[in-house]
Amino acid sequence: MIRNYFKIAFRSFKKHKLFTFINVIGLSIGISAAVVIFLIVNYDFSFDKFHKDKDRIYRVVTDFSFAGNTGYNGGVTGPMPEAVRNEVTGVVSSAPFFTLYDFTASIPDGSKSPKKFNHEQSSVLADGRYFNMFQYKWLVGSASASLNGPYQVVLTSEQAKNYFPTLSYQQMLGKEIIFEDTLRTTVTGVVETLKQNSDLTFKDFISYSTIKSSHALQDQVQPTEWGSTTSASQFIVKLSPGSTVANVEKQINALYKKHNPPKPEDKGTTTDYRLQPLSDLHFNSKYGNFDSGSVANKGTLYGLLFIAAFLLILGCINFINLTTAQASQRAKEIGIRKTMGSSRGQLIGQFLSETFLVTLFAVVISVVLAPFILKLFSDFVSKNIRFDPLGHPALIVFILALTVLVSFIAGFYPSMVLSNFQPVQVLKNQALSGTGKTRSTMLRKSLTVTQFIIAQFFIIATILVSKQVYYALHKDLGFKKDAIVYVTTPYKNNTPGKKQVFLNELKALSQVELISIGNAPPSSGNTNSTTVTYKDGKKEIKTDLEIKYGDENYINLYKIKLLAGRDLTARDTAGQMVINNTFVKTLGFKSPQQAIGKLIDRSDKPREVIGVVGDFYQKSLRAPIRPLAIVYHPVKYNNNTFHIALKPQTAGGNEWKTAIAGMEKTWKQLYPDNDFQYQFYDESIAKFYESEQHTSKLLTWATGLAILISCLGLLGLAMYTTGLRTKEIGVRKVLGATVTQIVTLLSRELVVLVLLAFVIVTPLSWWVLQKLFLQNFADKTSLSWWVFALSGAGMLAVALITLSFQTIKAAIANPVKSLRSE
Repeated sequence: MIRNYFKIAFRSFKKHKLFTFINVIGLSIGISAAVVIFLIVNYDFSFDKFHKDKDRIYRVVTDFSFAGNTGYNGGVTGPMPEAVRNEVTGVVSSAPFFTLYDFTASIPDGSKSPKKFNHEQSSVLADGRYFNMFQYKWLVGSASASLNGPYQVVLTSEQAKNYFPTLSYQQMLGKEIIFEDTLRTTVTGVVETLKQNSDLTFKDFISYSTIKSSHALQDQVQPTEWGSTTSASQFIVKLSPGSTVANVEKQINALYKKHNPPKPEDKGTTTDYRLQPLSDLHFNSKYGNFDSGSVANKGTLYGLLFIAAFLLILGCINFINLTTAQASQRAKEIGIRKTMGSSRGQLIGQFLSETFLVTLFAVVISVVLAPFILKLFSDFVSKNIRFDPLGHPALIVFILALTVLVSFIAGFYPSMVLSNFQPVQVLKNQALSGTGKTRSTMLRKSLTVTQFIIAQFFIIATILVSKQVYYALHKDLGFKKDAIVYVTTPYKNNTPGKKQVFLNELKALSQVELISIGNAPPSSGNTNSTTVTYKDGKKEIKTDLEIKYGDENYINLYKIKLLAGRDLTARDTAGQMVINNTFVKTLGFKSPQQAIGKLIDRSDKPREVIGVVGDFYQKSLRAPIRPLAIVYHPVKYNNNTFHIALKPQTAGGNEWKTAIAGMEKTWKQLYPDNDFQYQFYDESIAKFYESEQHTSKLLTWATGLAILISCLGLLGLAMYTTGLRTKEIGVRKVLGATVTQIVTLLSRELVVLVLLAFVIVTPLSWWVLQKLFLQNFADKTSLSWWVFALSGAGMLAVALITLSFQTIKAAIANPVKSLRSE
């Protein structure tokens, strides 16, 4: 019987090639999107799921609150881990570790030029407690012995082969690795690189006890300083069974207050410790991910799932509309089969098997398309995401489940409708009369309206996201961003002499207009802030102040507007500051001029306000403008970035390329062990909005696919409607109706459905986009009326074009053919 089902199905496909083709295309689009999005979402939700007792593992993080401002830090103070280990109950085990980034590693081989590895991003100070918390496979060495003493290092198998490609793991033991030219370590173990998805991407594990023997590491870790928190100081705990998060958090906060009692000057400032679940590390951008790991956005992932669901729904709606549109063509077949003894159940099985075959064809096409779609979005999809069904059993299960689910959803309603035809009415050509399935087919119309609601929402969302990205990239941010390059000298090799030589060589380049030395540019991802106090004799104002370090050319180079007072000069020291207008308002002054000459207490030292500049954005438009000061500071860590303004290029010229080549030549002479890295500032600003640009690209594709599927559905409904009204059209033509009148008559009802979808989607999309997208920006574009008007007009135009293919064909048909049976 099943063989007979499939034989009849293939005959039906051959007879109705166009319908079959449209059905396969509609479903394959939805299934392709679902498969690719499954790979993306499954990848991000699979991180660190393989650890034993993962539900009881937490990271201790820090929340700061000051003067209404909240800050988040993924680290803890240096002495916190040991104190928790000794004084907090409910914690069965704990693992402190300290992340080290941008390290240089060298392998001594007896030569004057040992093999060097620059910009290592995966070193960490840890001990056996880390490997007891997270299970690695030991290839040589052990967790209990390999990191007990100072200056020991354990490598992952990937890093070990990178350092010692010709040696076996056993032969690597005892080999020396020098980090940063000063930290001489000995290899004591090798663990297998984690194969599962994990944010624990560390490759070099230097023994934690090395801190006690290294002054440089002590300065970084600060193991006795309770008042200093760095995100590099990580602390993981595993709670004992039955222990509660609230109880452990309470103990840790009490422990902190015990060792670091609140001071009078800390009034209004709070420090709270919280436990962040291991499962949250990959998704929480507030605390970061070990300073280097990628953080996924759950909202984006859920949005992708909705897109996949919507495209699948559109494909299924298409199938339903097009299959029921064929009802009149298959009515006699059904009537004869029922007369010959077929039961309704057998007919339902027949139609479901046809749906299954169509879905199977669509799945095959989707499997072929999936790798190409992944390649299409490779610029913002992880390189670790690959279409590999044989190596990914969950993907095979998903595809099989999707095939069955889509077959049932798409085929159930049409099979019920078609199998319900009565043989007597069918054979009298009255299959659709008196059944309620004439012009008022509400379900089919509702499905079409749903299609266009989804399609128009995609259009509105795409326009709005593109509008916000354009707004952010073209808004006056309060500073110049074009034709500026910045280069950061290596902070470990940052001598004043070399910097002066580099500066002189840069000035000698004819393409360079102006140079400033400081730290971060006006708007960047780096934040350097401090607590300041202003006393006017009546009240005391205490606030958090962001600091930018720059010399006398900083403000001029970035064309930051000076509102009052003067700019920094070469004679100024750290005792003078130029503040922004937001800080002026925070201090309670009505005009910038009133702030000139006032003294601001910073670290118990008075700093004089010598100038006020206009506000500019310190970060992306997501963050509001905060109180800020620009300060000259001679300390090498605060003036290791060269900001270089270039002269305008001539038309078709390559002056900038020549200038950068000159910079690189000088760099290689001064810093031969460090790669020359530069950035154009406008490109750095654009990177703030990479996520939105990726979202815009994804929405553009989803919109195009949604429109395509919806138009196919509209075409199906038009075919259905014109099929029912064939004789009516013939009569109208015989009575003198023109082609235009008939096209208008046939299109009016369907155009109303498109307009109804627009009326429904407009308030819905306005609310969703305001709540879920625009609220993420402190400064945002407006949700203008033309965004909705353009969406509605565009969708209506596409619908009319789609309808015209079928309505014009029906209007110009010879009425003799349609009335022949009468």
